[in-house]
Amino acid sequence: MEERLKEIKIENEIWVIYIGIIILSWIANSKEKKYILYTDLESKKEYQELLILIFSILLLVYYYFFNDSYKSLKSLNQYDSQKKKTLTYASFIGSLLILISGVIFLGIALTDDNIDTEIAFN
Repeated sequence: MEERLKEIKIENEIWVIYIGIIILSWIANSKEKKYILYTDLESKKEYQELLILIFSILLLVYYYFFNDSYKSLKSLNQYDSQKKKTLTYASFIGSLLILISGVIFLGIALTDDNIDTEIAFN
């Protein structure tokens, strides 16, 4: 029970991080808009830097959830119900795919010099 309360505390902190991500994304969109409307190269640079920051932070969050899901998978035992096992495996696969998407999106943010690939976190 104490372990689960600790996890909930961390998850609450992650919600605060998500609020920060939303604010950073709003700022990034305004920089992208300024670049598109006025071909402002400084705004383009700032937009790219914000995307890299956003997806770097998200990758850390995604890794936390992947690791948590992995621990749940490893803690399964032979007495757990088949439903619990199936859902735990499904959760692990979902967490892994989200982590992979974070790596891909960060890679795009790092390498797309023309900022013509639309990327978004979901």
